Amino acid sequence: MEKTIAAVSTPYGRGGIAVIRISGQGAIECASHFFKPKSGKSLTETESNKTVYGDIYKNGSIIDDGMCSVYRAPRSFTGEDTVEISCHGGILITQSVLECAFLCGAEAAGPGEFSKRAFMNGKLSLTQAEAVIDLIDAENADAVKIASAQSRGVLSKKIESVRQGLIELLSQIYVFIDYPDEDLSDVTEQQAWEKLCSVRDEISSLLATYNTGKALSRGIKTVIFGKPNTGKSSLLNILCHSERAIVTDIAGTTRDTVEQSCELGRVTLRLADTAGIRKSDDEVEKIGIKRAYSALEEAELVFAVFDTSRELEEQDFEIISELEKTKGKTVIYLLNKSDIRSPLFDVNSFSEYKNAVEISCKASSGIKALSDLVNSLYIDGKIDIVNDAVLSNARQYAALKKAYDSTEDALTALKNGLSPDVAGLDIESAIGSLGELDGRSVGEEIVNSIFHRFCIGK
Repeated sequence: MEKTIAAVSTPYGRGGIAVIRISGQGAIECASHFFKPKSGKSLTETESNKTVYGDIYKNGSIIDDGMCSVYRAPRSFTGEDTVEISCHGGILITQSVLECAFLCGAEAAGPGEFSKRAFMNGKLSLTQAEAVIDLIDAENADAVKIASAQSRGVLSKKIESVRQGLIELLSQIYVFIDYPDEDLSDVTEQQAWEKLCSVRDEISSLLATYNTGKALSRGIKTVIFGKPNTGKSSLLNILCHSERAIVTDIAGTTRDTVEQSCELGRVTLRLADTAGIRKSDDEVEKIGIKRAYSALEEAELVFAVFDTSRELEEQDFEIISELEKTKGKTVIYLLNKSDIRSPLFDVNSFSEYKNAVEISCKASSGIKALSDLVNSLYIDGKIDIVNDAVLSNARQYAALKKAYDSTEDALTALKNGLSPDVAGLDIESAIGSLGELDGRSVGEEIVNSIFHRFCIGK
């Protein structure tokens, strides 16, 4: 029998109310020992999805009064018998009510254990479970919309539709393989090809939403990179709307990586301001420069800042050359101090780069153009984030990419005239990958790592 678990589901602290959640086969019986409805009836007699008012007892004495909601399996969040007791929200009284549950047989819940039970009992898909934590962690309105859509099952339903299409096609292919002369299959080889192409295109369209979903909900790892005194720290401050980094005229002020999240238009940036790149004999500064290169290596987006108030130097061209070698990164060249640009500064050196923007951190100019550029790079305006299925994390993307690759392999097999059972194996692989995405065939280690992100009580 699954143990009965209990935890506080609201933040610890002073407040109007606190909620203690108890779930498991013995949850209602457990709560009935210390929560006594004012009606005089036992809590065990309460109908499902009903809330009653009563007193809370500890060691035979009333310690509080409150409300108790009863949910009987399977009509609960976890799919098990569940009670939720609302008491007054003081730290001491909340802990006392939780202790009552422990004294009456419940055990302490682990991080995300309620949600994990909901998943195990078929009340949530894995994508919906991930949406729950995304909803809690959301930092902007768009992230809330994406998480809300996923928690309603928009992504799960889309994945299931694609999966069912592949299962239907696979069954028809195997009928054709097993009974080639019986004409029992409803699909010809040409129809199988067309259906598989359609599924592949559906998966491809869904994969294309990841760029937007990640930018809105997870954020883009962004590094501010360049020589000392080009205005890197000023850029960080202006983007974050705060004095996050120290700004002086002294070269080498920033010696460590300064990290901060901010919103630029609709895109969330995980910003890292770095030490200025130059030759230095200072051991501390050299460590900072090494960390700057490490941040560059990890970044997806690079804000390369150049000082237009002076002529380009050898170090500038070395930085440009270094950035041209980077793979898989988007580089935006920011030509700062445009309000005092020197006639000696060669703007033509950047003419070949479409992602070059003139800005002035001091005059706060050019930031709107930068925002528009970043949004155009990461936000697909055709996506309806309220109603469309949108990928928002790397696990989902990786599982769907595996499914896409398998459908491509199946199409290649058919194109090359290989026997249908070869394509069938690839289709089976695609179905398995889709199962990983919604949790049907995902490993226990991945499940545990996802739910470990949850707070205790959720």
